[in-house]
Amino acid sequence: MTTLASIESFLSPKKLAIIGASRNPKKFGRHVYDALKEKGFKVYGVNPNAENLNGDPCYRDITTLPDEVDRVFIVTPPEKTAENVRQALDKGIKHIWIQQRSDTSEALELLKETDVNLIFNQCILMYAAPVKGAHKFHRFLIRVFGKYPK
Repeated sequence: MTTLASIESFLSPKKLAIIGASRNPKKFGRHVYDALKEKGFKVYGVNPNAENLNGDPCYRDITTLPDEVDRVFIVTPPEKTAENVRQALDKGIKHIWIQQRSDTSEALELLKETDVNLIFNQCILMYAAPVKGAHKFHRFLIRVFGKYPK
């Protein structure tokens, strides 16, 4: 179960890789990349089909990330999520956030018996401060209905 403390732990260093950072600015993976960067996060884009994102280097996969990257946010098509989880585990990454609609039972099963700080069924933009716009309103609604992590 995702707790507020696990979310805060994930976000506290303000440095993470976005697995599925898209070249297309209209895709959610790119929106998250740009939004977190705007919020002051050091973000590492991971996309096997891009060499850079707005001039920032982009990595082919998790195995090519710098060793100091210890948090990954996965926002890939579901059929790619389990492989990304395997790569993250092989690299020793202990903080994994799987975006809604990217999670699969196979990926979650791989993480079941690990000591990884796993977050899923949550949208990162509802927690990465400052929270604005539609994400701020959505966060308000889930608080009202008692679904905000404790």
